[in-house]
Amino acid sequence: MRRVIIFGNSASGKSTLAKNFSDTDELAHLDLDTLAWQPTSPPTRRLIAESARDIGAFTTANVNWVIEGCYADLINILLPQASEIIFMDLPVELCISNARQRPWEPHKYASKAAQDANLAMLIDWISQYEARDDEFSYRSHTSLYENFQRKKTSYVSNPTTATDLA
Repeated sequence: MRRVIIFGNSASGKSTLAKNFSDTDELAHLDLDTLAWQPTSPPTRRLIAESARDIGAFTTANVNWVIEGCYADLINILLPQASEIIFMDLPVELCISNARQRPWEPHKYASKAAQDANLAMLIDWISQYEARDDEFSYRSHTSLYENFQRKKTSYVSNPTTATDLA
């Protein structure tokens, strides 16, 4: 049984790595962004209990999985089930570079133009990672990593080949 949680700053490479694991190891893939937010404008967080219910449905339906996101509050719900975690602990500058090069994410944005219109806000958000003290912060992610007692890996740059992967 393989159950992987990948977390880190926005644009740290979580989705890319999760997709790789999903494709190569046949793990069911869940992006926590898809169930953490209400479809409102501006977006607002769903109640933790609602997101937890959907996480439970996913983990019940899938024996082997990879789940990725930046939500320490939701990840804490999953930790008892995880066989391993991966902390994408990249420098903020590299995350900003990744954000600028990010391909269109159709599961999050109606168009590439809509995604690009959000880029300035995303870069500002990424740049605040180490200063924040919330469930999306470097502090919260470091705590998750330090307290996990099973297999864990930390990356300070994006893996570039299959041999770089955990």
